[in-house]
Amino acid sequence: MKNGPLLTALLAALAILAFAGNSLLARAALADGAIEAGAFSAIRLAAGALVLLPFLGRRPSFKDAPGALALAVYVAGFSLAYLSLGAAIGAMILFACVQVTIITVGYVRGEGLSVMGWIGLMIAIGGLVLLLAPGSQGAGEPVGLGAAVMMGVAGIAWGAYTVIGRGSGDATGSTARNFLLAAPLVLPMLLLDSAVPSWHGVMLAVIAGALTSGLGYVIWYKVTPRLGLATVASVQLATPVVAAIGGVLVLSEPLDWRLIVGGALIVGGIVLTIRKP
Repeated sequence: MKNGPLLTALLAALAILAFAGNSLLARAALADGAIEAGAFSAIRLAAGALVLLPFLGRRPSFKDAPGALALAVYVAGFSLAYLSLGAAIGAMILFACVQVTIITVGYVRGEGLSVMGWIGLMIAIGGLVLLLAPGSQGAGEPVGLGAAVMMGVAGIAWGAYTVIGRGSGDATGSTARNFLLAAPLVLPMLLLDSAVPSWHGVMLAVIAGALTSGLGYVIWYKVTPRLGLATVASVQLATPVVAAIGGVLVLSEPLDWRLIVGGALIVGGIVLTIRKP
């Protein structure tokens, strides 16, 4: 089909908007105390499962467990991290770890890095270190190590979820089953909450689950089989950029020099890493 590449590019762009939207919605809901991490995670996954229920296809089975577990770990770490991280820096950390995970999987599968690739990886790690240095989140406020670790875990889980989903032959059904199985896995997080969520927080969680997560991940699962593993990694690099712009325009987050330089090092370094010799 002549419009195949164009359709793939369009779907990839929609997926990136969905990923960035997740960061913005989570930060808007969690930073203002409208909802806490446990309720946000549970409602997000439940809403995604509900909107995708008509497309379940078959009953969930043990084959769906790895994807569901990866999704649950990603959502849990993501929500806990955004209690204190800004939308932009959270997305930077998240997708830096996503890229490292996907690149590592590629390396294990025999897709070794070139010398330029290793240089790029070191540059990207340097950018991440700059972002995590004291005073890197504006107004002299350091990025919390715990929040950064949680987002790193979320990034590893999302990288695994992407690799697992790439081998799925049924994007919509697989995503629906993953959400259905993952929702109960995050319920213990409710024990960490200390307040009843507001309607505003609930609505943001529902939108994040049904729209930017549920439907967004279906689109992503449809895109990944059309792309090589390195391209899958590179496409997601646009997400932190979109999230950073959205954070500044929508959430009035500060755009300081560390975020600009650190983000440029991460994106530029990963581009070198995935670039073919």
